[in-house]
Amino acid sequence: MNGRDRNEDLFFSYSRKKISMSSSRLGLRLAACLLNISEARTKHIVENIANAALGRNGQKHPEVSVLNIFSDQDYNRSVITIVASVDELGNSVLAACLEAFQSIDMQVQEGIHPCLGAVDLIPIYPLTDVGVEECGAVARSLAENLVLHIPGCSVFLFGEADLPEKRPLVQRRKQLGWFTRRDFSALEPDLGAAPTRRCGLTGSVSVFKLDNRILRYP
Repeated sequence: MNGRDRNEDLFFSYSRKKISMSSSRLGLRLAACLLNISEARTKHIVENIANAALGRNGQKHPEVSVLNIFSDQDYNRSVITIVASVDELGNSVLAACLEAFQSIDMQVQEGIHPCLGAVDLIPIYPLTDVGVEECGAVARSLAENLVLHIPGCSVFLFGEADLPEKRPLVQRRKQLGWFTRRDFSALEPDLGAAPTRRCGLTGSVSVFKLDNRILRYP
């Protein structure tokens, strides 16, 4: 496989499915989620998860867009970039997570990237007129909804969502044995029951502000 083919395989643009935004909506208070899921090799599963973020019952939400999807076959991991109004982002990401937990089984997942959960990380980034504290509240509310709606879902918190300690991801990874552990039963989540083999453990967080030149809302 040459470099071009590999790049096309690892990254498939979602630009055709973006929700167009009129100039009257450019004043929205925006936040982003770089949703990390433990699946890349079955393309339709990844796309279904991205579609779930966009809306319900076939109706696209006007304040939500999936900017792109980056998938790595060796890692068997995808990052779905979701941008939305800060008031809608939590609902959008929750819908994507519900689809992911239904579709990804950590009992059979294989890949060279260390991971703990079907939905591995849920970082929330402030973009426009939104502070990190507000994103922390979104992340924590999302974590609470995940364990409420998904049996077997377990969550650990870090960054602005981890109050009052605000422990960084590096510290939490060491505490959880991220790079060596596949025995989920001994993990102690911050929210939810003991992790199950199917769902694993999900990280929910809000982090530093991204450069708007890198993540632009269409």
